[in-house]
Amino acid sequence: MVCLGNICRSPIAHGIMDHICKSKNLHWNIDSAGTSGWHNGEGPDPRSTEVAQKNGIQIASQISRQILPSDFEFYDYIFAMDKSNLINIKKLAPQGQEHKIKLFLSFAEIDERDEVPDPYYSGGFDYVYGLIEKACINIIERIEHPI
Repeated sequence: MVCLGNICRSPIAHGIMDHICKSKNLHWNIDSAGTSGWHNGEGPDPRSTEVAQKNGIQIASQISRQILPSDFEFYDYIFAMDKSNLINIKKLAPQGQEHKIKLFLSFAEIDERDEVPDPYYSGGFDYVYGLIEKACINIIERIEHPI
């Protein structure tokens, strides 16, 4: 799960996906990162932590980090929260690993929009949480039961 700073959207997505996978006894490696290193070593934005906690998910222990080329070797999917980060992730991808990069909402087949809005300045953490939760459910279903 990748957004810009790895303090708002991607930690929420990481927490939700991890929570759902554990509840379904799926042993998937879930992580989050940012395309920038602005917040490396910091925890999630307090508003992200609050909305996750309100929904029964703990993300406070997550630590922000920047996406690395080695992530492409380890993970089967690299999900970008928006098109700007998608472009930046593609620039970082080692040759032959580009197929792993997906736009989070498009892969989840969420019709209402194709990008997860960044709530950092605009707020809307509850809306973003609901959107991400719906997408995580769809992604798990899609990966578990491919068409």
